[in-house]
Amino acid sequence: MSKPDRILVILPSWVGDVVMATPMLRALRAGYPDARITWLMRRYLKPLVCGCPWADRLLTFRPGRDSPVRLGMKLRAGRFDLAVLLPNAFKSALIARLSGAGRIVGYARDGRSLLLTDRLAVPNRVGGRFVPYPTLDYYLHLVEHLGLPVGMTSADRAMQLFVTDAERAEALAVLARAGVDVSLDRPGRTGRAPLILLNPGANYGAAKIWKLDRFAQLADRLHETLGATVLISTAPKERKIADELLSHARHKHVDLGLARPTLGSLKEIIRRCDLMVTNDTGPRHMAAALDVPVVTIFGPTHTDWTTIPFEDERIVRIDVDCGPCQRKTCPLDHRCMTGISVDSVYGAALELLGRRRPLKIIDS
Repeated sequence: MSKPDRILVILPSWVGDVVMATPMLRALRAGYPDARITWLMRRYLKPLVCGCPWADRLLTFRPGRDSPVRLGMKLRAGRFDLAVLLPNAFKSALIARLSGAGRIVGYARDGRSLLLTDRLAVPNRVGGRFVPYPTLDYYLHLVEHLGLPVGMTSADRAMQLFVTDAERAEALAVLARAGVDVSLDRPGRTGRAPLILLNPGANYGAAKIWKLDRFAQLADRLHETLGATVLISTAPKERKIADELLSHARHKHVDLGLARPTLGSLKEIIRRCDLMVTNDTGPRHMAAALDVPVVTIFGPTHTDWTTIPFEDERIVRIDVDCGPCQRKTCPLDHRCMTGISVDSVYGAALELLGRRRPLKIIDS
């Protein structure tokens, strides 16, 4: 089969999934270096992938405003030879079919098989149900199906994000508004107190959120024992989460949300940090893709869905008889999260910080 000249890739709908797709996107570009590659994504995701060198064109849409029919017909002008679908949704297959793409590659699920030319068997469907399976590998199988080499080294499977000059300038402005010393940049920061970002929210639902008073205790301890500058990062709709966390804190930490960072500027802010502590949510993957050590607190979600090849991650979780349940809200007592202590998260944070540079404990 001849190499495609024009390729359409429909990206996933969530931040973490897009980041986990970056090894696949990199491999696709390497396999087709001369093709014109277009990525289609939700509008809010565009800053996340700005600066990536693996696409020639970035197209966006707004769910609810841009119908699959409208999108598909609009894409016909691209005259695509190949469409690769990362989302499992029926809508993504309909868009690709209406675009007139000659070849449509995706997983045969969600009632869309007739819209695909290349129907991949779902690797994690066992006996009619889906079992946990790494999303990163799920995407890489699409490239393997195309006959392109997919290496298994850590470099081949590493997630990557890029920061543009405009995003870097925007990040400096955000940090200045938040009262943070803009010279605090992670590379070469030996001898300085660490810059640590806490991400206490989660889009998935309340069950993913570690207790906010414990996030506050962690922030205080990191500040008291390491002299750390602690940033609290929340999305605009998570204002109550930031307010509650800060109400429990003894010290005044940086409320990054008030400085209005965008997804693009957040990349650079994360890149400057020595460590992130987060629930199982999109910024976790952003940190790993920017080579920032990350402590991830898991509650109701299964770690196998989002396994990532990053040595400087530490997962903190406990086994409970009712989980992992994958529920957005807990019908019981949230024991998977209430059982996670500040000591365990703090210990993981110290271990990761010590891997990269000597630590000076002010007061244990």
